[in-house]
Amino acid sequence: MVRELADGLYLLRGFPRNAINAYLVGDVLVDARTKWAGRRILSELRGHTVVAHALTHAHPDHQGASKTVCEALQVPLWCGEGDIPAAESGDIAAFQPDRLINRINHRLMSGPGHSVDRPLHEGDDVAGFQVLETPGHSLGHVVFWRESDRTLIAGDVLNNVNLRTGMPGLHEPPIAFTPDPPRNRTSARRLAELEPALVCFGHGAPLRDTARFVDFIARIPEDPAS
Repeated sequence: MVRELADGLYLLRGFPRNAINAYLVGDVLVDARTKWAGRRILSELRGHTVVAHALTHAHPDHQGASKTVCEALQVPLWCGEGDIPAAESGDIAAFQPDRLINRINHRLMSGPGHSVDRPLHEGDDVAGFQVLETPGHSLGHVVFWRESDRTLIAGDVLNNVNLRTGMPGLHEPPIAFTPDPPRNRTSARRLAELEPALVCFGHGAPLRDTARFVDFIARIPEDPAS
């Protein structure tokens, strides 16, 4: 079962709710949770037309079931050009900071690599959404923006949950998972300039409070260690 958030945009009902999100955008699946999520994702997509699978970024909790889904539905995989080596090799930890938590997450959640059929670039169209390049959390991180109703699929530029405690609220992604925190902050500030009416995150519930989103980003200090 999926939940409609905006015209043609659906949130797949993962478990726990809003912990690791995937979306159906028109006829494109965006993100694919962990390697254990393939069967659930395919079940949730039953009855919906899917012609492609796109990633916001190639991290273990977003590409985990990509190969399973692409092969089961016989659809191509798309992702930002900078993340193609990670997506195709499946060696996700090699493209993240050298931390124990990333090596553990890689073993637990990463799925096999899968060939990328379409590199996503700034300005590309994906099911009526515009691709924006937002590197930092990964080299090839992208988001999807629909100006007509100011809807943003933001991936992990920000989280709307504390990944350590599970408590709701806006947070930057942990530095341990983010190769270039200053660049990610630049990407976040770019998203604030859009003043989105609806923000859909990789982790955490959707947010319809534009001021809260913009104000949070405005308070982020320049020093990523702060």
